[in-house]
Amino acid sequence: MTEKLEDLTARHAPTIEAAIEAVSSRKSWSPFRDSPSAKFHAPGAPEAGRAAFEAQLGQPFDLDQPGITSRSGAETSPFTRQPLGIDYPVSDPTALIGAAQKAMQSWRKVNPETRMALGIEIAMRLYARNFEMAHSVMHVAGQSYTQAFSGSGPNALDRGIEALAYAAKAMRDVLPSVRWNRTFGKEDVSLDKSYTLVPRGIGFVICCASFPTWNAYPAMFASLATGNPVIVKPHPIAILPMAIVVQECRKVLADYGCDPNLVTLAVDTLDAPVAQRFIDDPAVQIIDFTGSPRYGGYLEKTVTGKLLFTETAGINSVVIESCADLEATATAIARATCLFSAQMCTSPQNVYVPAGGIQTANGPASFDEVAAAIVVAIDNIASNPSIAAGIMGAVQAEPSCDIIHRLADRAAKALDAQILRYADAYPHPDYPQARTMTPLVVALPAGNAALYAEEHFGPVLFVIAADNGDSAVEEATRLARQNGAISSYLYSTDEAFIHRALDAYMESGMNLSINMHGAMWANFAAAYSDYHVTGLNPAGNACLADLAFVAGRFRIVQNRRPAPLKAGSDAA
Repeated sequence: MTEKLEDLTARHAPTIEAAIEAVSSRKSWSPFRDSPSAKFHAPGAPEAGRAAFEAQLGQPFDLDQPGITSRSGAETSPFTRQPLGIDYPVSDPTALIGAAQKAMQSWRKVNPETRMALGIEIAMRLYARNFEMAHSVMHVAGQSYTQAFSGSGPNALDRGIEALAYAAKAMRDVLPSVRWNRTFGKEDVSLDKSYTLVPRGIGFVICCASFPTWNAYPAMFASLATGNPVIVKPHPIAILPMAIVVQECRKVLADYGCDPNLVTLAVDTLDAPVAQRFIDDPAVQIIDFTGSPRYGGYLEKTVTGKLLFTETAGINSVVIESCADLEATATAIARATCLFSAQMCTSPQNVYVPAGGIQTANGPASFDEVAAAIVVAIDNIASNPSIAAGIMGAVQAEPSCDIIHRLADRAAKALDAQILRYADAYPHPDYPQARTMTPLVVALPAGNAALYAEEHFGPVLFVIAADNGDSAVEEATRLARQNGAISSYLYSTDEAFIHRALDAYMESGMNLSINMHGAMWANFAAAYSDYHVTGLNPAGNACLADLAFVAGRFRIVQNRRPAPLKAGSDAA
């Protein structure tokens, strides 16, 4: 690479400034296109991306990094049910940690503006490989091609650049030096003070299986920008996307004369997990975790003396107190439920409807009519294979299907529950062997905690008969305080009710979408504008993104000394 670091910094400065302006104004902005439509991309880019993915199948992944002891890989496509046949380097944790420590010695001295510019360069290089990334995410996670392209590509990269913007704000807030003057008694004191940004230590990023890039990018970029090296641990069933990320990070760093060991990959297996070896090492000072509430809760209870950011999961709820258009409301709920077969942290699970029914613009609708409208809206998606394929994709792993089958068995045996819609497979038009499952829908009265008072990772929707809208909000917010919630949804035409509900949701730390219909998915979260996770309930302690997400990743060390005397001054 012939470009100098100062030229790279100047070239990407406008993007950093635009990102800072976006997080300050909360407006819609992105340097990327999140549509895979060929009209937005270079000729041949979609075909080249697919060819790159297919060329990797059955081949060792090329990643040269320290301490390689063996190779491993056991990914299986949810669409073909066939192994990807890719193996990855397995490195000794001690070697990766040692290499990261060495790399940090020079990295912490790199100008923060240059570190952020390198982050933008990494994002742009990854965007250039996004068609390849889309196929990679699709065949390890089960996302549809369109969702894998957008949600795991530009939307995820935007979260990374958003973290860079907050890193810039936090670091720029610290002056590098200052002349300080004050009079003590009869003596004028003048000091020169210098302030140095010092990185916290090695960052360890634990990625989830279903959306590996979405949380990894902000964690990686926040740590790198603030001077910390990063070790990335992908989920054993979804390694390829993060291997591509690490590969590209290392290439960019090497191209600009930086130590590529600032970013390495920690591969493990389900039978021999390696995360704890990194977590327990004193050199690892920052841990970003996305995954199950069980392990996330364990980390929150056991990790001390280190910076820990978690996002797990929770019970996302919908309260329908009233609505203007029942069909539009049911469609919005069905779309949010069906998206990626409800394997998203924002997928709704519990829908509360007053037992006595609701008011709509067309008159009253009974509880049964509301529930039936939701079922019809789901059927409209599930009955059309091409539509279902674009929205639902595939179920990543068989245990999610097992969860839903067991729930159906329990609901069938419960005296007060009624199965309105059974979960069944839809025929994928492109992949006949795809593991697919459409939502199970169960109607039941409120208070049946045995069925719906915990998160079920898979396509299920409980339609719960509440006493009224207020009691629905009370139970939904109480369950969130107990078990967490990331996204919540409310439908009402009564502004007084909405006003009452807002206090309850805020006290429970629940982000709330009100009366969401139309082309935008109800559970879409926009980088630079929507804060993802509040950190105020058990669904996670971090927020993507805010200043708190980055500011603790560096500390400030100062030195001070008497200012030099001016020429001709009296030393006495």
